[in-house]
This record gives sequence, structure tokens and C-alpha cells, in this order.
Amino acid sequence: MDQKIIFIYDGECPFCNYFAELLELKSNIKNIQIKDARKNPSELPEGYDMDLKGAILVINDKMLYGANAINWICSQIKMPSNTLLEILSVTFSSKSRTNFLFPFLLIARRASLILKGVPRKLIC
Repeated sequence: MDQKIIFIYDGECPFCNYFAELLELKSNIKNIQIKDARKNPSELPEGYDMDLKGAILVINDKMLYGANAINWICSQIKMPSNTLLEILSVTFSSKSRTNFLFPFLLIARRASLILKGVPRKLIC
């Protein structure tokens, strides 16, 4: 039986948006659904702060947040058909590297949203 996999990200963030597009088009992860949290706020757990915790990955009934979500996704990417996705896969398939680098990803995300004039919080 195939897994139900849903990646929930902030569609206003250019980095998140591009990563989500790559996942959908080039990752070879079967049955992954991509959802923009801003267009699908009901998909977020009540009180979830995407600014502080990052993206969400739902695998069947299990939820992974932030670094754990990115680590799981990148560890599942096999033979990516995109150079950037290959680099991300190699970099973030290591749990320790992901945990070390993830706070910097959140800072880059926040900076890009500030430059775009997007409100600070995405909390549901």
C-alpha cells in the first residue's frame, strides 16, 4: 500500500516555493502532495508557528516538523533529475547536518519574507 505524503510549506517564501516545485516535479517521491499553508491553513495544527518551526510533512497519520521534515524528504530522494535537488538531498539526508543548518534556513526564509513585505507570522 502506498503512503499518503503531504508536504505543507509557506508559498510566500521563494526558497520554500522552489523546493516544493522541485519536490513535485523532480524528486521521484511517489504520491507526494504539495500544499501551500497560506492557501490551506486548515492543514496546519492549531497554534502552529511556521516562522519558528518550518514546514510540515504528513506521512499517513504521522507529522514531522521543520528539520525532521526536510531530513525525511531528502533521505527519500533517489537519483534526482535536478542538480540542486541532488545537492539538497546529499546535504540534508544527514540528520546532524540538517539539524545544524536548519536554523539558517529559517533565517533566510524570514529575511526573504521581510524583503517581500510579508507579515511575520503564519500561525493557525
